[in-house]
Amino acid sequence: MPVVWLSPKHPWFPDPCNAESEPDGLLAVGGNLEPSTLLNAYQAGIFPWYQDGDPLLWWSPAVRCVLEPSRVHVSRSLRKLMRRDDYRVTTNRAFEDVMHGCSAERNLQQTGTWITAEMIEAYTNLHRCGLAHSIEVWRDEQLVGGLYGVAVGGIFCGESMFSRVASSSKIALVCLSQRLAEAKYDLIDCQLPTSHLLSMGATSIQRKDFIERLKYQVNRDLAWPAFDNDTPASVL
Repeated sequence: MPVVWLSPKHPWFPDPCNAESEPDGLLAVGGNLEPSTLLNAYQAGIFPWYQDGDPLLWWSPAVRCVLEPSRVHVSRSLRKLMRRDDYRVTTNRAFEDVMHGCSAERNLQQTGTWITAEMIEAYTNLHRCGLAHSIEVWRDEQLVGGLYGVAVGGIFCGESMFSRVASSSKIALVCLSQRLAEAKYDLIDCQLPTSHLLSMGATSIQRKDFIERLKYQVNRDLAWPAFDNDTPASVL
């Protein structure tokens, strides 16, 4: 099936299995970034990813990178870093700042970023609806790393992370994984595999397997885990 063009006012997403015809999983073009549209997309295993100046592009990759919260791998060096007790971890304290941090890091690593001003506004609106969440890592009252994503039932769909000091994004992911495991979340969707994620225990599964797991998890009513104010990373 060819790529679907979505209505800008009333977008309707096709079955992600139809992305089989596109090797990278491109499923649809157009639509909008309203909270209801984003939620419908994530509930179907679809996410937006496009460069500034391009039309909205919606994806469902054939191979999905995922991480089970209880199986996150913490290296010896990372454990040692976290024991230093000079990092503090919070959630939802600086959502927009985390997005700007992720956007700035992507701009340094490559030409352009998908975390555009339009995306920051859209996900900040989703955050205000209680659906998008951030994890912040602080040192000496400075934001030094973090990540953000969207909670869909028992699955957290990670979007991006950043580090201003070495391994701070890893600290964010480890602390998030520990809290999600305690809250009985099933999976962290990492979207696309990277060496960074694979080194921390992420694996790759087929789209159909991810969609089946998502269908089971999407209607679970789980509270977002709380972080105590200024929780030391070493005790998480």
